[in-house]
Amino acid sequence: MNILTFSEARAGLKQAMDDVCRDHEPAVITRQRGEHVVLMSLDDFNSMQETLRLLESPANAKRLSESIAQFNAGKTSIRGLSNEPAEKEGPEQSRGRKRS
Repeated sequence: MNILTFSEARAGLKQAMDDVCRDHEPAVITRQRGEHVVLMSLDDFNSMQETLRLLESPANAKRLSESIAQFNAGKTSIRGLSNEPAEKEGPEQSRGRKRS
């Protein structure tokens, strides 16, 4: 996470905004008086808000946790649209593989 003083942020605001949008890395802007603030892209903020909203529900949080555990254990399958059969199933599935 980048850390900028208020003076640095003020002098290079355009560059700071470009950096957080391009790198998807928030920046902390420190102040001598008052609380520090975070500068982040709107896309990243919206994504974080959506994640928090989904995790508010204990049922959703549990389902997500179980899904992550299944993924980490290799219990995944690649599927197309809901009316298409799975291409491949099981632990031999390559994680992060892109479909062509």
